[in-house]
Amino acid sequence: MDCSDKKECREKKAAIIQATVELVGEHGFHGAPMAMVAERAGVAAGTIYRYFENKDALITGTYKDLEERLQAKVLQGFPEQGTPREKFFHFARVLVKWWIASPVDFRFVEQFHNSPYGVAQRRDKLLGKQRNLCWDIFHEALEQQGVKDLPLPILFGLTFGPLILISRDHNHGFIALDDTMIEQTIEGCWNAVKR
Repeated sequence: MDCSDKKECREKKAAIIQATVELVGEHGFHGAPMAMVAERAGVAAGTIYRYFENKDALITGTYKDLEERLQAKVLQGFPEQGTPREKFFHFARVLVKWWIASPVDFRFVEQFHNSPYGVAQRRDKLLGKQRNLCWDIFHEALEQQGVKDLPLPILFGLTFGPLILISRDHNHGFIALDDTMIEQTIEGCWNAVKR
């Protein structure tokens, strides 16, 4: 894509991504056609195609953008030399706080992970074909025998599954998470898998 004003290009792409996140969060993938995304983003319908080849590329590109933003947040203050427990606590804390501060982002990510768009990617991450921080944390914990000898998908389910549920319940107003409750929940998740 040729764009003479780099700042304007970045702003348009960011507006398209934000519109996609919002519309998918409100209406699901099928309820967020390209024309509606363009209208919400305040760009011409054809503009989206300068950044994304088609709707599939838009959806996966939007997810990638959210994932990169999360990764940047997680790496701030990440305890590189810490124990797997310390690394997990840091990661989980950042994740839950992001999910409850940005419920629209959270809804998009949930829908992505539970759709055909996200299944192959999740499979690659869970099976270590696509290395990521979670995989590294739990692989290290398994090597050090700090967690139960279970397959990674089960370890992820026992730790991140409850965090997803409490974040969703907070966003729906069923509970009100504060820092203390977040820490206690993360502790409970870790206790579910530690040896």
